[in-house]
Amino acid sequence: MEKSSRIWSNKMDERQFKFTTLLAELKSLTKSIVLVANVLPVFVGFWLAIYFTNGSLLAHIDTLIITVIGSTLTVAGALILNNWYEVDLDREMKRTQKRPTVTGTLSMNTILALGIIASALGLGIMLLVTFEAFVYSFLGWFTYVVLYTFWSKRRYTLNTMIGSVSGAFTPLIGWAAIDSAYHVVPITLFVILLIWQIPHTFAITIRRYEEYKAAGVPMLPVVYGFEVTKRQTVVYIACLLPLPLFLSSLGMAFVAIATVVNLIWLIIGLRGFFVKDDVKWADTIFYFSLSYLTIFFVLLIGATLPIFN
Repeated sequence: MEKSSRIWSNKMDERQFKFTTLLAELKSLTKSIVLVANVLPVFVGFWLAIYFTNGSLLAHIDTLIITVIGSTLTVAGALILNNWYEVDLDREMKRTQKRPTVTGTLSMNTILALGIIASALGLGIMLLVTFEAFVYSFLGWFTYVVLYTFWSKRRYTLNTMIGSVSGAFTPLIGWAAIDSAYHVVPITLFVILLIWQIPHTFAITIRRYEEYKAAGVPMLPVVYGFEVTKRQTVVYIACLLPLPLFLSSLGMAFVAIATVVNLIWLIIGLRGFFVKDDVKWADTIFYFSLSYLTIFFVLLIGATLPIFN
């Protein structure tokens, strides 16, 4: 009896270990931080659409849940397919060598199936939300998987711009779940996210320059060097400066704070022309870009809370 109990306990522990391992591998495949960073703007777009249509979040809670589930699966599917296709690149890069595509803990066929199933389920769910939300979801998925992963990443330095387009669709998805996204606010958010991702990605590439070079990925710093990348970083950050003015319907306090944050980022960018340690400067750009996005989303939510209106 005691032996049977011990065998049963060992089997349960083994199953729990396998389940925990599977969750860890899925977390790695979906690049969990990237997944959250793409789903958060969906919620922000949804929230703002509720605000501008004088709706109620509670009245649309079912739509919100379906939209979050659908967009999460769609983004996860795209990220999994990206991992599946880029296994040869991931073997060359230190930060990606523990992914299941490289370690072999999950077969490539299993990973491909997971990517296809998650994508199909996600897009199918988004079709139940609204057709416009589905269109933006599909465009984001298609841009990331086909135009970025399959076509441009290994060929052109413009891969950064193309990859940025895919992530910029996210606020349009959330807004379109409530109302047509043909509105200055979601369109401006699309442009801001598009521009924001470019200096953010440039900073990542400088920080991981040797890895990208070893993998043969034609990122801008690898092909044209750091000085060109610094100039383009400053240009893109400067392009963010006038955009808060298009969001003046959120209040002048929002516009003022967002502009100050933009100016701080621009000053950090300009400092790159006078520093000797390019990697340290890229670290600053990278971490401030994350802070920038966090502050920006907090401002968007805060400006639409009843207490501020």
